[in-house]
Amino acid sequence: MTDYPQGAPAVRSRRASPMGAYVTLAGVALFTIAVFLDWLSADIGNSDRVDGPSVSGYETDPLIPFVAYLGIGLAAALLYAMTRAHRRQHRGLTLTSMAVGIAATLLALSYLIDAPGISEGGRDISPEIGVWLALVGGLLWAAGSGLFAKEIEGDDHLDDTAYGRGRAA
Repeated sequence: MTDYPQGAPAVRSRRASPMGAYVTLAGVALFTIAVFLDWLSADIGNSDRVDGPSVSGYETDPLIPFVAYLGIGLAAALLYAMTRAHRRQHRGLTLTSMAVGIAATLLALSYLIDAPGISEGGRDISPEIGVWLALVGGLLWAAGSGLFAKEIEGDDHLDDTAYGRGRAA
């Protein structure tokens, strides 16, 4: 056991706040739930029924569930890095998660603007609740990853006292 002189400052290791990771997890969860909700509906022109058949994100495009499953994998990796990294964060992984979160946001946004790859055939196709939930999930995913990425790097060896004063050694 090491004895420190009386009044010597205790040396603490600064650790990343996990709040950004938790926001990321919430965004990934929302995006994944949205995959199984209705994304698009078609107006079939029948006067008895206003809305035509609806399709989920899972049925619309195989890229949509792939992005959700990729998010689940990244979320699991972020949680693992939080337990293994010295400062609870691995910036490369977090930035990768942010990039995929931005792509998920743009994917949902593209379905709001104009559903890609779908031939309308004279029908009016409109976005449903799944697209909106995916958009919110993608935004939370990207923002949470960005918040986590600004935290101190997980396995670097910065001088904590110098970093705390705003200078990186």
